Amino acid sequence: MSRKRLSNLIVHVLLIFSVLVVAAPILLAFIFSTQTPAQIFSYPPRFTFGTAMLENYSIAWNQFHLGVYMKNSFYIAIAVTVGKTIISFMAALALVYFRFPLKGAVFTFILLTLMMPTEIMIVALFDLVTKLGWSNSYAALIVPFLASATGTFLFRQQFLQIPTSLVDAAKIDGAGPLRFAWAILLPMSLNVVAAMAVIQFVYMWNQYLWPLIIIREGNRQVVQVGLRMMTSGQDATNWGIVMAGAIIALLPALVVFLLLQEQFSRGFALSQEK
Repeated sequence: MSRKRLSNLIVHVLLIFSVLVVAAPILLAFIFSTQTPAQIFSYPPRFTFGTAMLENYSIAWNQFHLGVYMKNSFYIAIAVTVGKTIISFMAALALVYFRFPLKGAVFTFILLTLMMPTEIMIVALFDLVTKLGWSNSYAALIVPFLASATGTFLFRQQFLQIPTSLVDAAKIDGAGPLRFAWAILLPMSLNVVAAMAVIQFVYMWNQYLWPLIIIREGNRQVVQVGLRMMTSGQDATNWGIVMAGAIIALLPALVVFLLLQEQFSRGFALSQEK
């Protein structure tokens, strides 16, 4: 075997091993979701499919109302994804194509907000949302997340790479800012839009701490809190049911990523050639 082929074989073995390590928790969760408690805690451990698959998934969906929680998470994730994308797009449009005082300072301030995650502002945010009367409502789960420094940065970098000749041509044709954004910028930025959609949908789908604090009614809760309630809603936790719920909750985010994975990758491959 030549040195080049041996090197390629080693690289492929390492890549396969890395994929297995990353995928192992999901594979184990799926296997455990098909097993009864006796099969899960048997010794030696059984890493084969069990006999309770249909029962576990049925209980997770019906008895623990996982469908209601997933519907709430889906509405919230879609609303935030669409809102963030529009606001980030318009903010980047202003930062690149409009002149106003302290534009550079404004952009710097936007980037500084990346160092302020929601968790460190949770007390002040809770106080503000309560005073606005939004507690225990979808507005409390949507409005605080509509601004995105990451999205603004991505769109700004994309717009900076668009040739200025297109801007001049649009001005000559009499296109206003909104028409220019809709007819030229948006079609050329679909990869960034897809990247934003994946990032924000998965981020909102995985929200746990803020909904746990601000939402009191069970029928308004999100899926991650619903999964936590599954572990506390049983006298003796049946981990097969919990794993079944986790697998079900994983599917929407996985589907979104699979549908947009090509555009997601291109959205971060920002180059000078357009």
